[in-house]
Amino acid sequence: MPITNKIISREEAKNIALSLKNSGKTIVFTNGCFDILHAGHIELLEKAKSFGDILILGLNTDKSIKIIKGENRPLNIQIDRARVIAALELVDYVVLFDESTPCEIISKIKPDIHVKGGDYDPTDFENMPEAEVINEYGGKIEVVPLLKTKSTTNIIKKISKLQ
Repeated sequence: MPITNKIISREEAKNIALSLKNSGKTIVFTNGCFDILHAGHIELLEKAKSFGDILILGLNTDKSIKIIKGENRPLNIQIDRARVIAALELVDYVVLFDESTPCEIISKIKPDIHVKGGDYDPTDFENMPEAEVINEYGGKIEVVPLLKTKSTTNIIKKISKLQ
């Protein structure tokens, strides 16, 4: 499938997920900024893909990253980040979202499994608001540990020291 066909709208994501679920496929969803792709991202995506048949990645738009990370981010614009992520064999579809949380897109797609990286507590709705949405429709949450030394922030700090 051409890379650009893997970058889909919310409505397409909803319809594709419903169709694939009806055919017995397990839909997995994860999300993030993926500003500078690194080994930590790949490990998260490998683990996410292992939980099901189809991996849909929710990608924060430039607008939402500015809200979350500040005015100096993202370093790479959303279409470039979407194309890089879509080029990965692990990722079946990429859908962009403007909000600071993936709650709205999750409520449309209703993935069987939502994969979160890090030390999140799925019962802490303040720090993981999408957990409430997932619990409402009966989905499952998998939290996978992050590679502590691998992060976009650490890469940016390392590059800054070179100047």
